[in-house]
Amino acid sequence: MTAQLNRLLEIMARLRDPERGCEWDTAQTFATIASYTIEEAYEVVDAIERNDMADLRGELGDLLFQVVFHSRMAEELGHFAFDDVAKDISDKMEARHPHIFGNEGGVMEDSRWEDLKAAEREAGGSTSAMDGVANALPALLRSYKLQKRATRAGFDWPDTAGPIEKIQEELGELDEAESEDERLLEAGDVLFVAVNIVRRYGVDPEQALRASNAKFERRFRDMERLTRSEGREFANLSLDEQEDVWQKVKAAEEDSNA
Repeated sequence: MTAQLNRLLEIMARLRDPERGCEWDTAQTFATIASYTIEEAYEVVDAIERNDMADLRGELGDLLFQVVFHSRMAEELGHFAFDDVAKDISDKMEARHPHIFGNEGGVMEDSRWEDLKAAEREAGGSTSAMDGVANALPALLRSYKLQKRATRAGFDWPDTAGPIEKIQEELGELDEAESEDERLLEAGDVLFVAVNIVRRYGVDPEQALRASNAKFERRFRDMERLTRSEGREFANLSLDEQEDVWQKVKAAEEDSNA
């Protein structure tokens, strides 16, 4: 394993060589490859959801390459190297698992894990419960994390009744919004409260929406196939006819899963 990792580091160094390297690789900066890093992370998730282990192996390699790429650029600037990245995450994992690597014993409770992370943030100069929630996160996921931080500070409804009532209020405000800016803000409030509701049921909203997206896409493709098998085009059907096809596809899927 060490030999292959060293090989990868050497390849990266060669690609970034100012005289003998690749023109594209030498031209990159942290900012220019940031989007590729995010894309590779999502492709890892996609391979996992498809249970494609061969693809997962390749995607994990692509993601590792991004870590090596960023580390190499940092080393060139005199900030840190790949070994420093590996050391830091090793130190962090040991510190966050005192029941494994320390003397605490027992089982790590979620609250203890969050306390350890909070202590890390405070040691790094954090002054707010909101610190450390990355702005670059997908908006739905960031909303979830911000709300979890607020809950730890005691700022949350005691049960689901509060956010359920609140979302009705926000829907009304969205309906009454007159300007585009107002609609944007009110729509955001609706989504924010929706995240709070599903969170109170112990559901990760990002995972839930990904699952619903996949289900909708699957059923829509099935509707298109069904109508084409009948010599029709789905887009040319009336709304009532489309609804009828939707119900047929939905019923067929439920029967196959029964």
